[in-house]
Amino acid sequence: GFVVGHAGLYQALAMFAVAYFIIGMTVLSVCAIATNGALDAGGAYYMISRALGPEFGGSIGIMFFLANVCGSALYVLGLVEAVVDSFGIPPGQKAGTGVHVLPQSYWYELLYGTVLLALCLLVCLVGASIYAKATFLIFLIVAGVLGTVLVSFFATRPIGVPIRLPYFNGSETENGSFTGFSLATLRDNLGGGYAVDYTTGQMMSFSSVFAVMFNGCTGIMAGSNMSGDLKRPSYSIPRGTISAVLFTYLVYNLLAFLMCATCNRTLLQKDYGFLRDISIFPPLVTVGIYAATLSAAMSNLIGASRILYALARDDLFGRALALAKKTSASGNPVMAVILSWLVVQLVLFSGKLNTIAGVVTTFFLLVYATVNLACLALEWASAPNFRPTFRYFTWHTCLLGIAGCCVMMFLISPVSASASLGFLLLLLLALHYLSPSSTWGYISQALIFHQVRKYLLMLDVRKDHVKFWRPQMLLMVQNPRGSARLIDFVNDLKKSGLYVLGHIELQDLDMLPSDPLQPQQDSWLSLVDKLNVKAFVSLTLAPSVRHGVRQLLFTSGLGGMRPNTLVLGFYDDAAPQDGLAQHPAFTSAREEVPLSFPPLRAPAAPKLLSAREYVGIVADALKMLRNVLLARQLESLDKAWELRRAASPPPTIHVWPVNLLRPDSARYADTCSLFLLQMACVLNMARAWRRARLRLFLCVEAGAMPHAQEEKLRQLLKDLRIQAQIQLVPWDAVTRLHWQTRRGPPGGPAPTGPEDDEEEGAVNFPANTTQVSDEYVCAANKLILEQSPAPVVRFLYLPRPPADTSLYPLYLHQLELLTRGLGPTVLVHGVSAVTSTQL
Repeated sequence: GFVVGHAGLYQALAMFAVAYFIIGMTVLSVCAIATNGALDAGGAYYMISRALGPEFGGSIGIMFFLANVCGSALYVLGLVEAVVDSFGIPPGQKAGTGVHVLPQSYWYELLYGTVLLALCLLVCLVGASIYAKATFLIFLIVAGVLGTVLVSFFATRPIGVPIRLPYFNGSETENGSFTGFSLATLRDNLGGGYAVDYTTGQMMSFSSVFAVMFNGCTGIMAGSNMSGDLKRPSYSIPRGTISAVLFTYLVYNLLAFLMCATCNRTLLQKDYGFLRDISIFPPLVTVGIYAATLSAAMSNLIGASRILYALARDDLFGRALALAKKTSASGNPVMAVILSWLVVQLVLFSGKLNTIAGVVTTFFLLVYATVNLACLALEWASAPNFRPTFRYFTWHTCLLGIAGCCVMMFLISPVSASASLGFLLLLLLALHYLSPSSTWGYISQALIFHQVRKYLLMLDVRKDHVKFWRPQMLLMVQNPRGSARLIDFVNDLKKSGLYVLGHIELQDLDMLPSDPLQPQQDSWLSLVDKLNVKAFVSLTLAPSVRHGVRQLLFTSGLGGMRPNTLVLGFYDDAAPQDGLAQHPAFTSAREEVPLSFPPLRAPAAPKLLSAREYVGIVADALKMLRNVLLARQLESLDKAWELRRAASPPPTIHVWPVNLLRPDSARYADTCSLFLLQMACVLNMARAWRRARLRLFLCVEAGAMPHAQEEKLRQLLKDLRIQAQIQLVPWDAVTRLHWQTRRGPPGGPAPTGPEDDEEEGAVNFPANTTQVSDEYVCAANKLILEQSPAPVVRFLYLPRPPADTSLYPLYLHQLELLTRGLGPTVLVHGVSAVTSTQL
């Protein structure tokens, strides 16, 4: 009567259509999720949390708990309103007459509500079985009353109904009319006629009437809330829920038409209990109203308790809900029932039914939207295990349900909707950072996998362009204990590219009962999390380190995301140091260094690979057209201290883009030099390194027009948009040692051989290694050291390994002499074009 009296028949039918459209879409999602596996206690919370993860599940669980709590209070207040309307002392009278003996005031109505809520509490404390029997009995009563009401519309003759209005004195009344079936009455009730609600004194509107009406439709979750108490929830929930939705929709529309055709607007708007006055047996209508509202109050109370119990059992809120875990001997969560009752009791202090109707409706709409979101996410993820036996849904129905819920939330009350979403967001953030990890599975991972696979297929390596080149690193790590700072450094070098931590176990799978790498995977992933690096982990078994690196270079990555740069630690005799124990991520008293990583190699213990094999790995990578970085003494780099210390001048990065081991063919614009410049620039672009300044060293000889070379190099840097300070370094004294070794006059033509005619990048590399003396290399090392102030890190040109494998140890010896005592140093050799001067 309230809905039809204010909104009229047309708008009432539209309200029912909108409400049941939202409910229908949500029911389809509920049925799909409910038939996709075993359900436990918690209803919608259990479905959402197991589909969307603990953050969404926990936050929506709290919202759904509050929705059921407020809903229970709403129905209790509605029952109090009906009791007072039947037995309350009329306004303006001090003493009652006949059956009108109950005093009316805020505190008396609160007392009546408390008594009725206590009755609901007693039923719920006994357990789900007595509740089910009570609700079945109530269903029979309500069905009988409904039949009587329908008969009364046809059997009752036209009568006038006196109406006492609360806002007038007791002697003034208005008269409503039951006209029987009348075309004129129907015509008068077709359109809307919003007026002041006599119980609250507030002007009604479409949204406020819809908010009250929608609460009569929220019982669709009553069955799913009892999922933990049903014998076959996957069977019962779809059938019971769909039947209830269809039945109530038909009844609501039928009653709306009968009321509009037989009752004038005054009766509908001024007397919400008019069905008693027109019934052939008025007491039965009163009993039906009481039974229906009492059943709804109990349903919401027991639903709230089951949600609270499920939340407590999942430990999402820790000790805050520990009390709600306690159950009776029969398994009834009595403490959850009592806590829910206490919260409902607090909500009763709001006093008026329509005061909390908007809040309840907003909460329920938010829950329904999330149920649809859960089903939509499961459908879009296309996981093979999402195989609900209920198939009458698509992602379109889920999306329509979400849209309908969101639109109606903001139409009903923009303030309540915004506040609810804000509260939900706060809960999401709190649970994301504070709740323990779960084993339920995260739908986000399935969705990410689905999207990543799609975009990886779209990433076509044939469309690569140098303008969009980025470093994609494969860092080989023997033991993370000795490589923590190197791992962090390479993370700064990757510039949003692929970063893979590679590790090789020297074992033979044929001789092992199972894969030894699987137990190590979690430790490596935990290490990545603790060090806060954006890297993947790739572990492999191989008979030798060289074979293992080949495997990883061939197989790491997927599609267009494959490593193009190999990073190795330097091969020297320095004793490994455990940098993991001193790393900031593990210095907190609460954190422990992952114990699954073995202890570091003792200084006297043999190495896993020889010098020849190490250089062979570099040669292999270059043959496979991978860029190579060799990092020396990076474990001594304290990045935080070096880059944040208040020093003047600012920290620097030294760049030597010339092949110091072959000064006779040194160029500043070859592929390798440009790659070295690019890597130094990429490091400088990282957030932690932006304060550092690049210093580029231009080695010049007497009579070689140094200023012209400097200007040419400056123009190159300008074209490449690289900001760096150029410093001229005379190195005549150093190169003189090189010419003496080659027995050629300083500045004169050097003797040439077949190996010198080979183009750089050919398979047979120049054998320049034997023509460089230790004296010259030490002089070059001294030249580098003399450039002050000392930098944070140095970038040096890495020459190709010699073609003659017998010269590998000599080649490595020269690299060791060149970088000895330089501190953190990166030797770089590039094989691919990585810079572009085009737009």
